[in-house]
Amino acid sequence: MRLAYALAISLAGAIAVPSLAAPAPQLFAERCAMCHQASGTGLPGQFPRLAGRVNGMAQTDPGRRYLILVMLNGMVGQIDVDGQRIIGLMPSMAALKDQDLADLLNHAIQLGAIAKGKKPAAFTAGEIAAIRKNGSIGPSAVHAERAKLVASGTVH
Repeated sequence: MRLAYALAISLAGAIAVPSLAAPAPQLFAERCAMCHQASGTGLPGQFPRLAGRVNGMAQTDPGRRYLILVMLNGMVGQIDVDGQRIIGLMPSMAALKDQDLADLLNHAIQLGAIAKGKKPAAFTAGEIAAIRKNGSIGPSAVHAERAKLVASGTVH
């Protein structure tokens, strides 16, 4: 009996346990598509378009940092996207694991045409963790960061 028990325990350790993390498209559908739509096209005047915008922002270090800050801290305030004024709130997703946030951003990069004809580097969990370790800055501070990037042409 003890041998059977020991064998069962050792076999249980050898069986691969599937990951509990959802694939990026499913996570996007669960967390982002309600507002930004499954295609990332957003709703004009209500929720900004991600398709074709995120990949452009992700091509610069300040743009990448901003995208991560939005995911970790959320954002509140008025923004202009595609000639439409949007007043709203993007909730923080800081409760998600660093890899899940990287996967969401990498999924968003794939939406729409590649900006400037160049595909940005993939986000990594380490990149998310490096910004997360600096602590929360709050959604209003992320909005102020966005305003600086808009003025510099990094974010549109």
